[in-house]
Amino acid sequence: LCGDLKMQVPFLFSLLCLQVIKCKAAVLWEANKPFSIEEVEVAPPKEHEVRIKIMASGICRSDDHVITGALVMPFPIILGHEAAGVVESVGQRVTSVKPGDKVIPLFVPQCGECTNCLNTKGNLCSKTDLDTSAGLMPDGTTRFTCKGKAIYHFLRTSTFTEYTVVHESAVAKIDSAAPLEKVCLIGCGFSTGYGAALQTAKVEPGSTCAVFGLGGVGLSVVMGCKVAGASRIIAVDINKDKFAKAKELGATDCIDPKDFNKPIQEVLMEMTGGGVDYSFEVIGRTDTMTAALACCQYNYGVSVIVGVPPAAQEISFDPLLLFTGRSWKGSVFGGWKSKDAVPKLVADYMKKKFVLDPLITHTLPLTKINEGFDLLRTGK
Repeated sequence: LCGDLKMQVPFLFSLLCLQVIKCKAAVLWEANKPFSIEEVEVAPPKEHEVRIKIMASGICRSDDHVITGALVMPFPIILGHEAAGVVESVGQRVTSVKPGDKVIPLFVPQCGECTNCLNTKGNLCSKTDLDTSAGLMPDGTTRFTCKGKAIYHFLRTSTFTEYTVVHESAVAKIDSAAPLEKVCLIGCGFSTGYGAALQTAKVEPGSTCAVFGLGGVGLSVVMGCKVAGASRIIAVDINKDKFAKAKELGATDCIDPKDFNKPIQEVLMEMTGGGVDYSFEVIGRTDTMTAALACCQYNYGVSVIVGVPPAAQEISFDPLLLFTGRSWKGSVFGGWKSKDAVPKLVADYMKKKFVLDPLITHTLPLTKINEGFDLLRTGK
């Protein structure tokens, strides 16, 4: 009997710990409506799952794409995918993190078993929800309920909530001294832009680059190009208010397409004597994607699509743009293998190898999330 009790006590204790948590979350009930701050129930983590107390979450244009319908997802949903927090509890067979660990959720997981994870050339794990839009955990269920209704997950992270549940393959343990309100940006925006330059394009020293779009991701591309040793970094945006910060982070030139009476690709070709070595589209518009491709050097230029393409839109371009030798690439999460790279990027931040403060313009409580999205849409 004593032996049986010794076996049962830890098990009973774990059951007591893993209870449903009630907390606040920003729920989006339907498209083109504001977020509603609701009390939601967050279920305990199942096997190989982790429940996280979210301490800080960034606002990303990809979240806004769901609101507008440009990125199709099921409703109601809890958005957010760029965050940092602390592990509250873990399900059975979780080995990589424990309660109390500081972590970053990963919207691109790394299972370590699929073809992409095992191949050095790819980083888009087959367990990602990017291409399915299912809005569910890998087992096909949700961990959120509100007012008796099931609430969908976003990219299996859902960080606009005080607590969330993710699969163990979608969480990375980070330095316990890292400031979560800063390194949350490594969960998406910074890593995506920085890696697009260093990992996807592999920008070379002395090269010329053009960056279309100077939001947080675009500025991170600028930082990556500078670290790679680019000699000229041309920043392109229709909001001149962003030019000062772009130059602070490494841009050598800043231009507004509205200042010219010719297509921006022609302007860039003239500025560089034949086109840039590398271009980056960080907006998510099909017209700027083709412009970014066209402004590359005709024989060996590389153009990278970083901005999320709008749903149900096709792109038209002259195939001669590729026939002569240009390369057109896409980049998700900067090409980083997430579980491997995120802790290292946090470590690099702690060693002051790059800065994050210039990317943070405002800090707001969860209850003011709609104001945050207004600031995003107005370019502030």
